Amino acid sequence: MSTAELRQKLIDKISSIENDELLREASRLIDIEIIDIENPYVLSEEMEKAVSIAREQISNGDYLSHSEANIEIEEWFDK
Repeated sequence: MSTAELRQKLIDKISSIENDELLREASRLIDIEIIDIENPYVLSEEMEKAVSIAREQISNGDYLSHSEANIEIEEWFDK
């Protein structure tokens, strides 16, 4: 189903809804999505620096695999 078809299907369904509470909730969910699109999360300078450091660590192979991390966590719990 194309985006246009899906959009029209939703419009048709919404047009037939009589329940005010359901319409308000649908509107709230759509508003949340619009806010997320219009206002993407902005990182602080400190956060940007941490992300940059993490990316460099990954590039240098300085990271744990999922299983390696689980082993370290288990060892930490055993202490």
